[in-house]
Amino acid sequence: DNWALLYAQRLALKQELPLHVCFCLVPKFLEATIRHYRFMLRGLQEVAEECAELNISFHLLLGYAKDVLPTFVVERGVGGLVTDFSPLRLPRQWVEDVRERLPEDVPFAQVDAHNIVPCWVASPKQEYSARTIRGKIHAQLPEFLTEFPPVVRHPHPPSCPAEPIAWEACYSSLQVDHTVKEVEWATPGTAAGMAVLKSFIAERLKSFSTHRNDPNKAALSNLSPWLHFGQVSTQRAILQVQKHRRNYKDSVDAFVEEAVVRRELAENFCYYNENYDSVQGAYDWAQTTLKLHAKDKRPYLYSLQELEQGTTHDPLWNAAQLQMVQEGKMHGFLRMYWAKKILEWTRSPEEALQFAIYLNDRYELDGRDPNGYQGGGLTLLSLCPAGCLWSICGIHDQGWAERPIFGKIRYMNYAGCKRKFDVDQFERRYAPTP
Repeated sequence: DNWALLYAQRLALKQELPLHVCFCLVPKFLEATIRHYRFMLRGLQEVAEECAELNISFHLLLGYAKDVLPTFVVERGVGGLVTDFSPLRLPRQWVEDVRERLPEDVPFAQVDAHNIVPCWVASPKQEYSARTIRGKIHAQLPEFLTEFPPVVRHPHPPSCPAEPIAWEACYSSLQVDHTVKEVEWATPGTAAGMAVLKSFIAERLKSFSTHRNDPNKAALSNLSPWLHFGQVSTQRAILQVQKHRRNYKDSVDAFVEEAVVRRELAENFCYYNENYDSVQGAYDWAQTTLKLHAKDKRPYLYSLQELEQGTTHDPLWNAAQLQMVQEGKMHGFLRMYWAKKILEWTRSPEEALQFAIYLNDRYELDGRDPNGYQGGGLTLLSLCPAGCLWSICGIHDQGWAERPIFGKIRYMNYAGCKRKFDVDQFERRYAPTP
């Protein structure tokens, strides 16, 4: 279920050439820890096994793509290169670095297998909100939301087989924090991810439209780790969920809105806004209102360490933070509350954004994702707006009634959460151990 791979195989079949799949394992990536790398690498082991069954050579190259991939291309006599797409700054730089170092006679193509409607096709500019991009995406879904052709067993074997992968050596090459442990609830790999999709459709889809904003209800997809790491395709999830539209129309429509429109709005934001992870990326009205209220007295001021340990005065916030630390997930509705309180309890909007992105990327299995910065789409257990710039800087939102600290940024408080769901129940579930 990957259009980049399908395109690469089509080229290889046409030229009657072998097909190689390469993954360049970088020693570190933003705030990723061993929690994230183990999930990714265990999924890649499944990929390697599938490739072997399909007579496709899978190579795990240790190092940055610019340092290892051009050499691989030359040594193997590779005739063309196809890569996937990410709108984030670092992956885009990796692509540019490889392009500059490839032999001139080796063509290099990029396919957006990340989105259903390719990012640069959906819109040629940064969209203001879901309202402005929704029609553009829906108009193009008939062309792009189609069934995948199969990857076939490749008939042209390589002259030299792939070297066996020393998986343990891969782990020893990493330069990441090993103190953030793996989580038990999420098993890596496509097979496990497809099982989660199946259970969502069978057990939780029916209540998605009504209960997805209640952290105490089992109504969410749980898919985001597998989608983030490419182990399950968003397009596959949509195709499967849409089969049940007759029975659960409201839930299916809500899922498509969040997993397609909101998610691809986040991709659009990160692709067209180079300041997607800073206050400078916010709209002018939001930057102005945050600046006007930057000196407002904060009711509480917490350090990064106090926030990380979940030792604030707010038991709901602490419970949400502890859920994220322990399980690598936080309910989407609470992600909004969590980020907005960081704005309220830190010295400046810049510090709030820095802390929120750091904690999100360090602990969330689906961190370091376009939706974490913008928040217009997929969150771990819920498909609802919850990203850092949405919560702190009003991206894809509007101005609200002015108040201290927040200015015109949308406000959330404890009392509002109590009206939404049983706060006490959630707090008891994640109460800190005495």
